[in-house]
Amino acid sequence: MTCVDRYWHYKSNFKSSLIYYIIWIRYMTNPLLFCFEPIADSNAEILILGSMPGQESLAAGQYYANRRNAFWKIMGHLLGFDPNAAYETRLDELKKARIALWDVLQSCTRVGSLDAKIDADSITVNDFRSFFDGHDKIRTVLFNGAKAESTYRQYVLPSVSAVPVNYMRLPSSSPAHAALSYEQKLQAWRTAFPANIISF
Repeated sequence: MTCVDRYWHYKSNFKSSLIYYIIWIRYMTNPLLFCFEPIADSNAEILILGSMPGQESLAAGQYYANRRNAFWKIMGHLLGFDPNAAYETRLDELKKARIALWDVLQSCTRVGSLDAKIDADSITVNDFRSFFDGHDKIRTVLFNGAKAESTYRQYVLPSVSAVPVNYMRLPSSSPAHAALSYEQKLQAWRTAFPANIISF
């Protein structure tokens, strides 16, 4: 190996090592987050999609565990169940109403809980082709917020464009979406559900 060859060899290795070190530091500081399994049975007709569970939800192992998130309050209001009931009871109420629950992202890195802090380069989406194959009665997909919709349309829709479903974005139930009051969010969500499953 000549002096010139040795120079480029060590420079290349140094650059590679530095890149891997930066990546390692990045992911150690912001570890990869993973979503939950979908809440769905074969009778589901409506699918509600979030982006990725927040920190409190991940810690609790429950969808929408943040008490300030309006999701369970809205669903309890619309379907006529106690939003403070046991978690499994709330999930059963969704299933009885033929509603499925999942997130667009399978994994990502994120600082905190805000969608705006999701690292776009770290995104992996869920396998929706297989999901729709196994839940072929779903005809409506509701996005809980803008991030769920935009990520789905960018990364998922091209692979499931033949699936006959209607899409609708709803205002995020997150407390971070403070532009609308609870009543305004509730009214927007009410319009997305068929009258036969809404309690009032």
